[in-house]
Amino acid sequence: MTDMDMGTGTGMDTGAGTGTDTGTGMDTGTGTGAGTDTDTDTDTDTVSRRLRSGTRAWHEALETTGFATAMLAGTLPLDRYVGQLATYRVVLEILETELARATCPSVGSVWSPDLVKLPLVERDLHHFAALGTAPEPCPAAEEFTDEIRRTAATEPRELLGFLYVLEGSTLGALFLLRYVTEAYRLTDGNGVSYYGSGDRTRWAAFAERLDRALGEPDVQERVLAAAERAYHHVAVISRELSVGLDSPAPEPV
Repeated sequence: MTDMDMGTGTGMDTGAGTGTDTGTGMDTGTGTGAGTDTDTDTDTDTVSRRLRSGTRAWHEALETTGFATAMLAGTLPLDRYVGQLATYRVVLEILETELARATCPSVGSVWSPDLVKLPLVERDLHHFAALGTAPEPCPAAEEFTDEIRRTAATEPRELLGFLYVLEGSTLGALFLLRYVTEAYRLTDGNGVSYYGSGDRTRWAAFAERLDRALGEPDVQERVLAAAERAYHHVAVISRELSVGLDSPAPEPV
């Protein structure tokens, strides 16, 4: 909602303390007190701080997506918004399944049923399908889910990097909620179950569990790398959703 947002129009949020939002659904701050913007020694830093600072460039890169700018301008075609939901549905189904069945203690100590988002996306998709809007997921969803499956099979702790990105997306999506409801004249919560699901208290508890579970710097480094891979996939999805709207989201520099 980093998606983006979060927001940046992607529903993807990954922040933990700045309270600023990038317009892609990727929010750079959650107000959770999980850290400041200053860089600290990685030998003693928490994983949530490292994730936020280590993925900051992605926030800035995704601000330029045509999807993001159109959403904030109120001109995003409905099929693009619903297409994003359809794409996230595919990704969330695989990620949440792999997290729920992981036997790794670190994953088990962080993952919680209150983080499940799949039913919310499906509720929104059902609403729009009943109105005749049911776009296919972006092709990039398959590449993302393949990555999730490979990671689950080889190093399940890295799934937490993906979760960090996608759980954070709901905070950025809260910023975008009013733009979505106004653009598509949605009422009574219809079509915005996912975008309206962000909860800063839940995020703070998630970040705290993440910090407790991932204290070793080498493990933190691998989880950060996984989060960056997740952002790469989000950027590809954003490009596909931006075709014909504006320039695609670039890679960070």
